Amino acid sequence: MDSSSSNIANAITPTMKDSKKPLPTSALSSEDFYFNEQGLMVFTKKYHLKRGYCCGSGCKNCPYPKD
Repeated sequence: MDSSSSNIANAITPTMKDSKKPLPTSALSSEDFYFNEQGLMVFTKKYHLKRGYCCGSGCKNCPYPKD
């Protein structure tokens, strides 16, 4: 796997800091993400609100307060 494929895989693999909170099971819609200039998937504010909590990974569009 080349580095760009690795970056994309890392971008779409969520990091869970609290393993007690499950990932959403519904499929992603086109309103939930976009691809940036580097080809990485970026979740939208709408997706974060649908997920319902901050994962603590410093997501670009996270609507939750930074602690």
